[in-house]
Amino acid sequence: MTRRIVKVAITGTHSTGKSTFLDELEPRLQDLDLKLARIGDIPSAAARAGFPILRNHTFESTLWLIAECMRQEAVASLKHDVILVDRPVSDALGYLRAALHLSQRELPAHRLQALLAIVEAHTPDYDVLIATQLDLSIPLGPGRDPDNELRRLAAEQIELLTSKIAPSAWRMTFANRGDMLEQTIARVSTLLQGADIP
Repeated sequence: MTRRIVKVAITGTHSTGKSTFLDELEPRLQDLDLKLARIGDIPSAAARAGFPILRNHTFESTLWLIAECMRQEAVASLKHDVILVDRPVSDALGYLRAALHLSQRELPAHRLQALLAIVEAHTPDYDVLIATQLDLSIPLGPGRDPDNELRRLAAEQIELLTSKIAPSAWRMTFANRGDMLEQTIARVSTLLQGADIP
């Protein structure tokens, strides 16, 4: 019998509450005696490896980000009940699209299509996909990139991808974060008990 693994992913541009939400969700799920893995900060790992990110995103850096996220998810699935993903695969493509627009660069269509195909194929693996909403009145978190033009356009591109690939994704704002937390815990519990809900 295949062991049930639940993936919870939270998507959106930087400083929209993704990490804060997972910081609140993680101990609540641990209280349920679940084995948790948390995946995040992959862009920093890409930069340390020498890949260009943010406005300088390339096909190669985006492919690395997507592949590394998928690799970490696969490894985590070996020993964990729940995998929390801060920045699913669609975020990398959203940032690439924003970077190309802002830097007035182009990529061959087949390369963009290849990345989109991977994102479209993988995104349904997330049992819960939460999309954050950008509020420019909320200050940037410490150490975050201050490029608000990139932040805004990345938010638009990620939302376009989410609407196309996962139109039923939950939308989280700063106002409904508490409700979203309880909804996520209930959804994870239900899935692990084997009684799926629509």
